[in-house]
Amino acid sequence: MIVTISNSIISASINALGAELIRLEKDSKNYIWSVDETYWNKTSPILFPIVGRLKNDTYSIDNKTYELPRHGFARNFEFQIVNQTESSVVFVLESNSETFKNYPFEFELRLEYELDENELKIKYSVENKSEATMPFSIGAHPAFAIENSFSDYSLKFNQTEEFISYELDNEQFNTISKKIQSENGIIDLNYTLFEKDALVFKHLESNELTLLKKKEPVLSVQFEGFPYLGVWTKPNAPFLCIEPWCGLADNVNHNGNIFEKEGINLLHPQEFFSRTIKIKI
Repeated sequence: MIVTISNSIISASINALGAELIRLEKDSKNYIWSVDETYWNKTSPILFPIVGRLKNDTYSIDNKTYELPRHGFARNFEFQIVNQTESSVVFVLESNSETFKNYPFEFELRLEYELDENELKIKYSVENKSEATMPFSIGAHPAFAIENSFSDYSLKFNQTEEFISYELDNEQFNTISKKIQSENGIIDLNYTLFEKDALVFKHLESNELTLLKKKEPVLSVQFEGFPYLGVWTKPNAPFLCIEPWCGLADNVNHNGNIFEKEGINLLHPQEFFSRTIKIKI
């Protein structure tokens, strides 16, 4: 089921499968990329209860081993719509017999989409309904459409800083990092930046970036409260993913204990966690 919300300036369409944003339009132009499975079959999946890949796709709790695919399972479940207005909609996924097979916790995962003038707010909320402390990660993965030449585009961060990207080896972090060339907080884009997977920034001061085309702003993404950021595309693909994360892939040397995983969040029983990203056209 696809739900469309709108106001007088923009509209957004969200698929209840994964509560996934599939269109974001202003003046009849869609800013989310249109799926071409030659490259990728998603548009904006939610990453939960992990971000990235686990070592051997497994983790352990109390010496018991569980399996989880890359980025977790939430993107593969149908969410329930619990509230809807003309310009907002709320989706909920609750733990169930299927999720317990891979993740032994009771939870409620909520995604709230709300339009405010030319801005889409996406609020991610997690409630721990278990009697035990719940380890989790959560992340956003919107893919924005790239038109014409990829090298026409650049990213402008709201802080002028040093951009250190941490390298992925078979989708896990090794010990290598590199400085990404920038000027006045701007990184010029080209496909060679992504030859070894995503750019991953673990220590940003910035909490907002603007996608520029020929130095003119296309859209901005604000990610207050997200400690990590991934930027990703595939060779010659007409999209760029801007991915605020509360969580990280495993390190190649990780021992498998999810409570000792880099970037993991720990939610006590009956506690809530929420973060919001804002996409402004």
